[in-house]
Amino acid sequence: MLVVEDVFQLKQHIGRELGPSDWLLVTQHQIDVFAELTQDRHWVHIDQDRAKSEMPLGKTVAHGLLTLSLLPRLADTLLSVRCYRRGLNYGCNRVRFTAPVHPGSHIRLRQTIKDVIDIDGGVRLILHNVIESDGRHDRPAMVAETVIQIYD
Repeated sequence: MLVVEDVFQLKQHIGRELGPSDWLLVTQHQIDVFAELTQDRHWVHIDQDRAKSEMPLGKTVAHGLLTLSLLPRLADTLLSVRCYRRGLNYGCNRVRFTAPVHPGSHIRLRQTIKDVIDIDGGVRLILHNVIESDGRHDRPAMVAETVIQIYD
């Protein structure tokens, strides 16, 4: 884990890769709860019987946005800023879901500090994120560039 005292010390680490994080299990229960919360109940996510006969591997697939939403949980183990007032999710510059995540898969995160830009009262941190799945070695499950504003 990279630990810095304040937001401005992040500039010293531009280009640094963080991780990988620990593995995190993705379950069918999580997928079902996410489907209910978002009301995205497409059968590829929740109908295990139909998936057995119609999906290439016979399994349901986690929502891509569920994978994206697990980013903060995984990132908490990679970077810590000791002294700051608040951090805000500023958005994503680019997100791609490049391979499916199936229930029972484990995922982990690698992050690279792409840029640190001064803003009024803090910094805008741009991170390149790669989520890997334990069942895939040919390509990651997700690649995303995220932006966080951190105020000192």
